[in-house]
Amino acid sequence: MNKPLLDWVIENLERNGVKEIVVAANYMADALKDHYKKKHTNATIIFSKENTPLGTAGPIKKAESMSQREKLIQDIKQSLFAQRETLLKEAEETLTTLPSELNFPDMGDQATAETDRNFMLRLRDRERLLLKKIEETIERIDGEEYGICQECGNEIGIKRLQARPVTTLCIDCKTRQEEEERISEGGA
Repeated sequence: MNKPLLDWVIENLERNGVKEIVVAANYMADALKDHYKKKHTNATIIFSKENTPLGTAGPIKKAESMSQREKLIQDIKQSLFAQRETLLKEAEETLTTLPSELNFPDMGDQATAETDRNFMLRLRDRERLLLKKIEETIERIDGEEYGICQECGNEIGIKRLQARPVTTLCIDCKTRQEEEERISEGGA
């Protein structure tokens, strides 16, 4: 076998239909987490860094004690991986199909082509910003900071996280922020 044992175990678990894998590690836990963060797997891999060995059946006991919220956050992480892959593929397709120079004999065709090109570039720029937010969100999940409002420190509701996975504010703080923006823009 020319691959690490854990890779082999995870591949076989996936091949046999396992959808959720809990890896409880003490030694090199952060390195393992980084390694599997870069690998896209079909299963949800949940990492648990342990200060002391869990003993016989410890990871199973740990998985059973995991809250529903933690499981939903791992599902959100997997959907973010999928969304990231889709955005990257679309960006690559745009780069290969977007003409570098537009030369049309008809001025109307030239203007239409330039407008379409500029629209596509603006759209890709928005997607680039979303990709950045997705990366930051995955980092917050891995750092166990995800789901906590960055303004008030309260837990963000799971329904809000599912609806807007890249959010950093709870609904109350977001509502307050939008009201303040509306007031500062002059529209009371």
